[in-house]
Amino acid sequence: MNRKTFIQKSSVMAGSLVIMKDLFAKSKEVRYGHSNMKYTLDKNWATKHAPNLTVKDCHEMVQDKKGRLFLLTNETKNNIIIFNKDGRVLESWGHEFPGGHGLSIHDENGEQFLYITDNEKHQVYKVDLNGNILLTIDAPLGIGLYNKKEEFIPTETAIDSNGDIFIADGYGAQHILHYDREGKLKNHFGGRGEGDSFLDNAHGICFDQRNGKKSLLVTDRTRNCFKRFDIAGKLMEIISLPGAGVCRPVIKGDNLYAAVLRSPNMNIENSGFVTILDKRNKVISNVGGNEPVYKEGKLQQIQQQDKIFAHPHDVCVDDDDNLYVAQWASGKVFPYKLKRV
Repeated sequence: MNRKTFIQKSSVMAGSLVIMKDLFAKSKEVRYGHSNMKYTLDKNWATKHAPNLTVKDCHEMVQDKKGRLFLLTNETKNNIIIFNKDGRVLESWGHEFPGGHGLSIHDENGEQFLYITDNEKHQVYKVDLNGNILLTIDAPLGIGLYNKKEEFIPTETAIDSNGDIFIADGYGAQHILHYDREGKLKNHFGGRGEGDSFLDNAHGICFDQRNGKKSLLVTDRTRNCFKRFDIAGKLMEIISLPGAGVCRPVIKGDNLYAAVLRSPNMNIENSGFVTILDKRNKVISNVGGNEPVYKEGKLQQIQQQDKIFAHPHDVCVDDDDNLYVAQWASGKVFPYKLKRV
């Protein structure tokens, strides 16, 4: 074997070893979740770029049509932090929301707007993507639902295609309040009570059109379920999730995603995970949780298995089907990224 041939063969072998090492490293990456909904975890997705920003509780995240990710924190130095998908901070703004909790995004004639709930100021705001407040909704006093503004503690909004605003009073009197786009109250339903149509910790709300018909999914966290209502407030379905203290429902494609704040009951700290349901509302994957098991058509108790999260409060699904998980009361951590594999 001459020197040239030896060098060529050595280079090929070295290259093969590098490829094998890379493949081995990838195969050794821990994957979380079940079925075809599995992910690798990047806890340093945002902090690796060392943004000169701080967070308190990271409550919710949404993605705009430009692909930017908006995080809501109750840190009034920077209530909104805008990232790209690599974790680089593009912009930050907002000092007005000490109780910033719910964050929704809505497209209105090609322009997108954010809706923010503040459970310390007892208000809901419509803002543009630069942070200018365009509409403020206060507690609906004088109609028999609330005696004082402090009883109104909104946690989430869902915006209809016509601009109507549905507010979940998840930490207050548990009403779902239906407003027109100008902020005039049109209807209400739910409220605290013991029957199926009533709610207890109505933490989240969203529109669901996966079956071709528009309906509202509302969290009933104390009862470990989502409840489906029609637009007028008639109960249509209960999606039972035993063991899961779920936050807001998030729809992407055919799937329903939700952060589980605590499991298997709300008394156990640092016990959260993320659950994913298919179009039939069957749990198909628990990221950080146990494998979902159904017996005689009923979901068995689900709970945390892998301690990768403390208190997940929201899950944002980007346009590549990666997940971003914002956490409450978890040591002021930035959201974690879960890359779909």
